[in-house]
Amino acid sequence: MDYTRLLDLRATVAQRSIFLLGPRQTGKSTLLKTTFPKASHFNLLHTDVFFRFQSNPARLRQEIRELPPSQEPIIIDEVQKLPILLDEVQALIDEGQRRFILTGSSARKLKAGGANLLGGRARMRQMFPFVSAEVAGTPSLLNLNKALSFGMLPPIWLSDSPQEDLEAYCGTYLKEEIQAEALVRRLEGFSRFLQVAGLGSGQELNYESLARDCGVPPRTVREYVAILTDTLLAIPLEPWRHGLKRKPVASVKVYFFDLAVARTLAGRRPPQVDSSEWGMALEHFVFQELRAWLSYHGGNRPLTYWRTTDHREVDFILGDEVAIEVKASAKIQDSDLKGLRALAEEQPWQARLVVCQEAVPRRTDDGIQILPVGEFLNRLWAGVWT
Repeated sequence: MDYTRLLDLRATVAQRSIFLLGPRQTGKSTLLKTTFPKASHFNLLHTDVFFRFQSNPARLRQEIRELPPSQEPIIIDEVQKLPILLDEVQALIDEGQRRFILTGSSARKLKAGGANLLGGRARMRQMFPFVSAEVAGTPSLLNLNKALSFGMLPPIWLSDSPQEDLEAYCGTYLKEEIQAEALVRRLEGFSRFLQVAGLGSGQELNYESLARDCGVPPRTVREYVAILTDTLLAIPLEPWRHGLKRKPVASVKVYFFDLAVARTLAGRRPPQVDSSEWGMALEHFVFQELRAWLSYHGGNRPLTYWRTTDHREVDFILGDEVAIEVKASAKIQDSDLKGLRALAEEQPWQARLVVCQEAVPRRTDDGIQILPVGEFLNRLWAGVWT
């Protein structure tokens, strides 16, 4: 079955070249092939293409100059494998004849290779796993238990053996993204870190605690966390600091880009419905949906969380407008609303939401919206909060 992806590249590439970043198998190449079927395509995962340009980077410029005129962009897949090609790309962009889409799965290699040289010549876009609005025409019809069990990576979602394929995928990342790029010297230490980090996905970072659990120095853990974010395996979530009445914590949370990848790295099986693990998976799932929505449609608004030193907490905050608490409960109590009510004392909010498993939407007397998961997904992808 074919799914229509929501990331629109045509409108962007009509104005600027594009860096399209995202972890392996999120669907970058498939999207490009379906959107630009007639585009010239150079895939650096193909050894013949890689070695052709590795020995002579200027050959890229020479070959592209001989291509027939076209309104289609030129696609270079996995450009981080040969960052020196960015100099040739910059020269071609400056000539004003063609635009490029440059895909990558490691921002670290791009930074090291001088991707900043492209300056304002290329815009950054990010590709995420499937979201509810892509796999279900109406987001509320998503098979939520499947999503929380096996995540939303396209090949896993479509697999007839998702757990087996998840385990193979996680092994591939260790080999291809970490070991093959020589990002760490001792892969066994990093493997232990991945297991511990998978267990702590969505929790506040404590480098000293992670270091003890992994048996490595805290400075090494800091480097490992940087590797996770630079290779797009994990996404940091900063605390919201705009409140005036309560002191917020300063710790950053880190979520893996896909909840089932985190679970598999941690060595856990799919969560049982209504277990505590299922509730954590629901929170992680909502994070994935919010992060993708913001990237695809939400402009430059930051996604943050709020937690104070007196233990008030709200899971997610969009800009300074929308606050979201995630509860796996089918019956929301007043005690579940303490964080959102405390947050209302800091400033006015466009919307305060609780995403939960109640059967129908409702609104409390002080304006907090209680939304079933499906209704929240419908509103999110429609861009309607109230």
